[in-house]
Amino acid sequence: MEYVQERVTTLHALTDHRPDAPTGRAAVVVPMTEREYGTLAAERVLSTLETVDPARVIVPLRASPDRVGPFARWLDGFDLDVETLWCGGPRLADLLADRGLDGGRGKGRDVWLGLGLALEEEYVVVHDADTKTYSPAFVNRLLFPVANGRSFSKGYYARVEDGTLYGRLFRLFFRPLVRALDDATERGEPGVIEYLDAFRYALAGEFAATTDLVSRLRVQRGWGLEVGTLGEAYAHAGFAGSAQVDLGRYEHDHRSVDGPTGLADMSRAVGEATLRAVEDDGVSVDYDGLADRYREAAEAMIAGYETDAAFNGLDYDRDEERSQVATYADALGEPGPDTRLPAWRDAPVTPAEVAGAARADLAEAAGDATGTGLADADVRGNGHREPADPPSDLASGED
Repeated sequence: MEYVQERVTTLHALTDHRPDAPTGRAAVVVPMTEREYGTLAAERVLSTLETVDPARVIVPLRASPDRVGPFARWLDGFDLDVETLWCGGPRLADLLADRGLDGGRGKGRDVWLGLGLALEEEYVVVHDADTKTYSPAFVNRLLFPVANGRSFSKGYYARVEDGTLYGRLFRLFFRPLVRALDDATERGEPGVIEYLDAFRYALAGEFAATTDLVSRLRVQRGWGLEVGTLGEAYAHAGFAGSAQVDLGRYEHDHRSVDGPTGLADMSRAVGEATLRAVEDDGVSVDYDGLADRYREAAEAMIAGYETDAAFNGLDYDRDEERSQVATYADALGEPGPDTRLPAWRDAPVTPAEVAGAARADLAEAAGDATGTGLADADVRGNGHREPADPPSDLASGED
């Protein structure tokens, strides 16, 4: 049956019901880059959040100095309590460097900064702004489990677009990697491998949590954010404290396999984060032959995907999928140095210090004469949207 339970509580969208949830006690963190400025997808997400009416919306923004002001003014035009957190400002950079937190900058780092500011609320929701199918029910669905006894919930959804199966990095890399680890590991009680395997879309970026849990999360700096967060959720929430919720069908931007921001590069970070989470749980990984075990598991899954695609009348390129598996296999190996950002409860910097530096940077970049009050702690929309410039040609929202 579709509503079968996994090892973590699994909530299914069997109807169009929008469950009651404490949106007014939640901060929604929506990381963006300058390429989201004025796009239809981001406009839809923010307009929909107006109807959700969360306590705050925090936008960790990665943008060049000349784009920060227009972007912040555009965000200020929505009827939301929005705080724009410019992640690339000089004061913020100096503050983090002085506290020993300098290092790689990526989506994970941006989200970590946003999570710190979100700790003022009771609950936190995180999701992206490039979703073409955003619904006001998403925030409620993500929050419902954490308002009803769980401390962590994660979204899952179908990735089918243009008559093709997507979600390639999850389908072709993460899932067979976890299966290969499972097959090669002798354990007693279910542990982190079973936990990772229980999530129907472990690489989805949408999750919600209590602020107590958020304060305990060590966060990956870049592409390993999603699976790294799962590893931390396992450590602090476990099976009993976790849930996943059905968000239906999502349409996102797609990436090529190759190139500096492609899926091949992402697979290295995802692989390291997965293997680090497994090692953190005390599991000894046999790296000799891991790539071969992964390829074997992936090949079995490809056969299943091909049949499923045919069953649904979808296009499927078996050779292309096999080619991706061969590329991803090269990403497997022992994790490198641990560069995770510390849990906020243990961080050598406070959210207030981050907020102060970021607001000063933003005020300077935006110009004091804008009249938008962007340096204030309480930034509210004025109901007017500034005409948008074309989206930036920034290649990727992640490093």
